[in-house]
Amino acid sequence: MRQVRTLGLLGTGVIGGGWAARALHFGIDVVASDVKPEMEAWIRGAVDNAAGALSRLTMAPLPPPGKLTFTTDLAAMARQADFIQENIPEQLQLKQRVLAEASRHAPPDVLIASSTSGIMPSDLQRDMQAPERLLVGHPFNPVYLLPLVELVGGTRTSEATLEAAAVFYRYIGMHPLRVRREIPGHLTDRLQEALWREILHMVNDGVATTGELDDSIVYGPGLRWAAMGTNMIYHLAGGEPGMRHMLRQFGPCLKWPWTHLEAPELTEQLIDRMVEGTQAQAGGRSIRELERLRDDCLVAIQQVLRQYNIAGSTLRALEARLYADLGAAARDAATGDRSQPVRLLELTVRPEWVDYNGHMTDSRYLQVFGDATDALWRSVGVDEVYRQGGHSFYTVESHVTHQSEAKAMDALYVTIQVLAVDDKRVHLFHHLRRSSDGALVATGEQLYLHVSTQAGKATPMAPALRAQLDGWRTAHAALPAPVQARRHVGMPRG
Repeated sequence: MRQVRTLGLLGTGVIGGGWAARALHFGIDVVASDVKPEMEAWIRGAVDNAAGALSRLTMAPLPPPGKLTFTTDLAAMARQADFIQENIPEQLQLKQRVLAEASRHAPPDVLIASSTSGIMPSDLQRDMQAPERLLVGHPFNPVYLLPLVELVGGTRTSEATLEAAAVFYRYIGMHPLRVRREIPGHLTDRLQEALWREILHMVNDGVATTGELDDSIVYGPGLRWAAMGTNMIYHLAGGEPGMRHMLRQFGPCLKWPWTHLEAPELTEQLIDRMVEGTQAQAGGRSIRELERLRDDCLVAIQQVLRQYNIAGSTLRALEARLYADLGAAARDAATGDRSQPVRLLELTVRPEWVDYNGHMTDSRYLQVFGDATDALWRSVGVDEVYRQGGHSFYTVESHVTHQSEAKAMDALYVTIQVLAVDDKRVHLFHHLRRSSDGALVATGEQLYLHVSTQAGKATPMAPALRAQLDGWRTAHAALPAPVQARRHVGMPRG
């Protein structure tokens, strides 16, 4: 599969908007296609509504955001895309027709994934050209925050297609879950449908309201499910003997007539009860307001879980990849002309970085300079493996001067000048500039100590590392000393 720089979307509803927001956030251009021209305004609004939560998901350095374009011409979209994600209504004949048309215009190495929640890929492949590149890539709403995507191959789907799709989905921060064989409803929706059927029965029978049933999940098993699935939770319920004891103790309950296997008839009375219950729960809040509330909770949960190697491992892996990409870019820069301060970090001021004055707040300058320094460290081999070996660089002094204003969505870049290096210390100077005109926004001066993290004290760095950093210092030795270097607080600017 080709490298994915442009994602093509077939359909721009809720799921299409979620795919667009996620891809754009991680630097992928998006060409969205829909037969309704008015959907352009809708998808742009969906992307804007998702931006706040997405920007808080991780503080890892991000690539420049992708660009969104819209067309009503399916063929034009298919010709531009490196990967196509279909999100049209769940109607088999409609999907077959549209996917077949897209396959006639998309180059043969462009994968085509369907977001279908239940249709089997073998049925979708029927009339396609190069059907081996078709798979199901079933996401979950909101796509821009929930990492799960179910990958399902059809009878003619190649193994290479499934592997390549997983690579792309991981790149945009998702957790691809391979479904062993195609089955109507895939995996997760079948589990959700079982719970949904019981909800409808209990509302229909007057046992509980929608709010009471949601409380039964939110304050109970839902909290457990955020970190562990049902099987692991039940394994714990068995005590030390685990799942075997749990099944022996509670297995007989499965024969009791607690649940209904089929959904109740959707009478108007049942529909009214469901509508009245959810409206009461909404309390007059709009769908957009509730989406933002939901998103804030999902961001907070994922940030907590990222500390643990269970449900938070996907976000941790995404951040590791983002930092690794920054280091790789720095290594590429290091192979070029070092006669000038090296441009190691490109960024956009995120809306939540802005304070009540409308400018980037103080703490974010330190974060930006820290990310630029991290790129330099990684370019010379100071990465996770190096730190796990018991050594790192610790900041011992920092000094920031503010020269101009940085506002939300301003594009900026950072250059680094290496002023001095010895066995234990590295002295760096940063310039933060606006990309549009090169104007100086701020400077940052930092002194680092090389330390043994096990001993908790400064220690000489390895000769090979010292040589690499000396290479930077030597290349920058002919540069004029920065005007702000070695300033102290309150020192006159002149």
